[in-house]
Amino acid sequence: MRLTSFTDYGLRMLMRMASAPEQVYSTADLADEFGLSRNHLAKIMQHLARAGLIETRRGGGGGAALARPAAEIRLGAVIRLLEEGQPLAECLSADGGGCTLDGRCRLKSRLRSAETVFLAALDRSTLADIALDPVVAA
Repeated sequence: MRLTSFTDYGLRMLMRMASAPEQVYSTADLADEFGLSRNHLAKIMQHLARAGLIETRRGGGGGAALARPAAEIRLGAVIRLLEEGQPLAECLSADGGGCTLDGRCRLKSRLRSAETVFLAALDRSTLADIALDPVVAA
């Protein structure tokens, strides 16, 4: 399974936030650290905030922090949230995609099963399990 860049970047942000949960992280700082687009990270941050995984604060000293302890955030739930609307294969989309094999294909059920096992394995781990090492000031 290949995760979208949206999910990849979201996980990076959460892993950094889990490293020092008492700290507030700005989009600019995270973008600089990971060499990513500030605008793209801002969209991801908004998505995570709407889902209640992070809290954001505006203004001077603003930024984002985890909304609850990293040990309470299951990786499978994060992946489900960030990959929402991104089916593993076209035929697994809500409308069935444009597959011409629909009704005759024996792959679809196996893909669904594999995806279920993949997410179940991630549900056994939390964000605390994958937190990055804290950044040491130079």
